[in-house]
Order: sequence, then C-alpha cells, then structure tokens
Amino acid sequence: MRPLIARISSSALAHNLEVARRHAGGAKLLSVIKASAYGHGLSRAARALAASDGFAVLNIEEAVTLRQMGIEKPILMLEGPFDAEEMSAYSELNLTPVLHSPHQLEWLLLAGEPLNVFLKFNSGMNRLGFSLADFDAIAAWAKARSQVAQVTLMTHFATADEDFGIDWQWERFIAKAQAADLPISAANSAALLRYPETRRDWVRAGIMLYGASPFADVSAAELGLKPAMTLQSKIIAMQNLKPGEGLGYGLTFMADEATRVGIVACGYADGYPRHAPTGTPILVNGRRTRTLGRVSMDMLAVDLNNVPEAGIGSPVVLWGEGIPVEEVARAAGTISYELLCALAPRVALREEQ
Repeated sequence: MRPLIARISSSALAHNLEVARRHAGGAKLLSVIKASAYGHGLSRAARALAASDGFAVLNIEEAVTLRQMGIEKPILMLEGPFDAEEMSAYSELNLTPVLHSPHQLEWLLLAGEPLNVFLKFNSGMNRLGFSLADFDAIAAWAKARSQVAQVTLMTHFATADEDFGIDWQWERFIAKAQAADLPISAANSAALLRYPETRRDWVRAGIMLYGASPFADVSAAELGLKPAMTLQSKIIAMQNLKPGEGLGYGLTFMADEATRVGIVACGYADGYPRHAPTGTPILVNGRRTRTLGRVSMDMLAVDLNNVPEAGIGSPVVLWGEGIPVEEVARAAGTISYELLCALAPRVALREEQ
C-alpha cells in the first residue's frame, strides 16, 4: 500500500474549537466545514466539532449529510440558494440561507416554512452582499415576510488577516446594523482572534479550527492552536548526486556538492503544490530538511545530507505535527487554506484521537 496518508486528529479539532469559543466569549459559534471541512472530511469534522452552536457549509449535499448524521443544530448556507428549486430542500431540512442578492429574496417567498435568514451586506469586499445604501429597505422587507422567522445581519471582512485591518468596513456596517437592533454576524477566524468588537451574536470560525493561523506574522502555535491534519509519507528510493548533477524534471536543482537524495511518495496529484521550490521545509525522521527540484505528479525529492541515518522507509512529514502547514504554504507562495482544501481524494484519511 502506498505510504502517503493524512492523519486527522479529532482531539486537535476539539481543542481548536475550545480556543475559538474562548475568544468568542458569549457569542454563538458556527464552525465552517465547507469544502469537506477544509480537506479534513465533513462527517469526521462534524463529529469532532459537535460542541459547536451550528455549522456553515456551501451546498445542499453537505447539509443533507449533516442532517442524516442526526445533527439538528443550525446549518448556515454560506452562499444561499443557487436556484429557486432549492427552497423546498431549505424548508424540509430547516436550513438558514445567507441571502445576498435580489433574486434570492424572490426565491425566499417559495419557502414552505418560516426560516431563519442571514442578510449579507457588502461593506467593501465587493464580492457578495446587498449594498449598504439599500440596508433599511431590505431589512424591513425581510422582517415583514411570513417566510422569515429571524433575521441576522452579516458582513465579511476582506483584510481582517492583514495590517490594513477592518475599521474601513466595520464602521460603515455597524453604523447601520446597530440601529436595526437585529442579531449580527461579522467575525471570521482572523477577526475573532484580533478584533473583539466584531464578536457579536454569531461568529464564524474557519481556518483556525484546523490548526492553521490566518495571519502571516503569527504562528498557529502562538495562537494556541494544534494542527488537525498531518500529511505523512515515507522515503521509497535513494539517489546520490555528484557535484554538477541535476535532479528531476527540468533539472531545476543542480548539486554543488555530493548530495544524498530521498524520493518521497507524494506529488502534485496528491495536492502537494507543484510550484513549491527547492528549499520548501519538510521533516525526515523528525529532522527539518528541504525539498529539492521540481515536484512530480507522484513524487518529490528531499535533501538527506543533514539526515545521515535516513534511508528507505524513513518517515516523512509534509505538513502538520512539527512543520506548520502555513510555513509550507508560504514557501510555495500560497496559503494554508489552499493546501488543506486541495488534498486529493486518493490520499487516505485516517482518523485518530
């Protein structure tokens, strides 16, 4: 059997949820488990995060899975209905739509039972959301509808994880929202950790639940988070390069000294980034070393000059325990979200405590 597996720690997920809850204070916490729980497995994550006050997903299929698991807590549909026909499922499953566009207001009228709804307003990200100029009219319309049980006001921050901060969005949103005297949901992971003023009635924890930092300048460990996924493999072959010899496709790595090379069973078809350059950090036998050359479809190479005892079968950690996923992502010029979500279906997931 190919040695590449992703170990998913349910105890780490539960721990990270508690960290999020401590930051949330008295706010209710929605655990964001879209995209197969950021690659960790929807059902697996839902069980580990059972103490959440609710869950947030993207599509009907994810919501059906949660209801079939017996989960009765609120399920927030982050992009709302994608067509009018979905409203029957929203009623049947008692889902909470995020409504962000006028056509969705029309579809809401097809709901068979009153639903709790989140009205999303565009405070500056310019992706989804009603204009704040239309705030009063839309909020009044929703409150007057028999298909609506409860209205919550929502926005999403574009720069909560950056030095630029959130004031430019928060001030314009909260000025409208407070006057409406309705529940509010604004904080994502970054805002939850850094901006206490945004921790209102509902908070939405995402990347922090999986043990990754949303910030470039603060590590997950500094935030008290534990990695929930450890992607691990083994060395399956060895090579010895002489000075001047190259390695892999394109010979993008050329040895300037005698170099022991380990070939690892993991490649871009597994979700490891092909664009990760020579020098991307990796663990072999628990020791930190670097990748070499270009990542192949099923394999990558590592430098073993500083791991002399390593050989065939030596354990390798691509990210997770001992090597933060955000550090690997940074070396590859991307973000931890992408690496976790891009884990390929052919990688076996193994749940553990």
